Amino acid sequence: MIVLEHIVKDFWTGEKQVHAVQDVSLTIEQGEIFGIIGFSGAGKSTLVRCINLLERPTSGKVTVDGRDMTALSPKELRQARKGIGMIFQHFNLMPSRTVADNVAYPLRGSGLTKAQMREKVSRLLALVDIEDKASAYPRQLSGGQRQRVAIARALANDPKVLLCDEATSALDPQTTKEVLHLIRKLNEELGITVVIITHEMAVIKEICHRVAVMEQGRLIESGDVFSIFANPKEELTRSFIQTTSNLQKINELIAEKAQIAELHPGQLIVRLSYIQRNTSEPLISTASRKYNVDFNIIFADVEIIQNAPIGGTVAILSGQRENITAAVEYLIEKDVEVEVIKDARVSV
Repeated sequence: MIVLEHIVKDFWTGEKQVHAVQDVSLTIEQGEIFGIIGFSGAGKSTLVRCINLLERPTSGKVTVDGRDMTALSPKELRQARKGIGMIFQHFNLMPSRTVADNVAYPLRGSGLTKAQMREKVSRLLALVDIEDKASAYPRQLSGGQRQRVAIARALANDPKVLLCDEATSALDPQTTKEVLHLIRKLNEELGITVVIITHEMAVIKEICHRVAVMEQGRLIESGDVFSIFANPKEELTRSFIQTTSNLQKINELIAEKAQIAELHPGQLIVRLSYIQRNTSEPLISTASRKYNVDFNIIFADVEIIQNAPIGGTVAILSGQRENITAAVEYLIEKDVEVEVIKDARVSV
């Protein structure tokens, strides 16, 4: 559905040239929910605006639904943009128009009669579950409701692509979940291709099929979400993933000499990270029984991503040295990443 080839976008601020996007190539499949993540200034918003040519690339080629966007005339580009909806962090609704009028606005010049427009607006508001607010004004709505209106407006021209530029950043966590659930529902029911720009890995984890990580205008890593979470290659990606997990807290507890992290001779603290799709096996239970090792789980963080469990466990291991070693080797053979955080074992 979307092919970006060697996209470069430069800006000039005074006499200084800013390389906002540097040689980025991406392919996004039809019907996919694709995430692009990076810190502020990474170039992700500039890149997504190159898809509908709100920002024209300095060089490179943008193809959407088989059409080279960079080769279109102004008239052709206006028509092509109707197939690409867009929602923003701050909703961009017109405050002096009602909810219904905001949604109807893109339908001007569509050739629909007033009755057809009213019917379509009503259908769109029902689709995003806000039909009871048709006569309200944006100022009378909550943030989540305003974003639902913005989504309905973005769908007015039946687009094949929906671009979401930090669409949940202004929302509280519960409302964020509701909006992401709505976007997933639209993706499944309408077959619409979704591109999500965010700085929150939790958003990627919640909804995306694949993800690309950007840093200083460059694409540094991409892949399906499970693989990226299970085995991140880049330090930036690892730092993003850590923001969604409590497994790193053990380092703080050890530094603070917390009682829960104190060890007796012969014990060690390990962090077990599940990096394959086989964690439905009772690995810890099996290792404990098979090798006569006690696993005292301090805390765990396991969840479902793309229908497979992923995450990890922090535990204190107790037992004979050779038994602990054998249990650790067993876990590694089962594709569990084992990291020794603190070791108090003594020689026998």
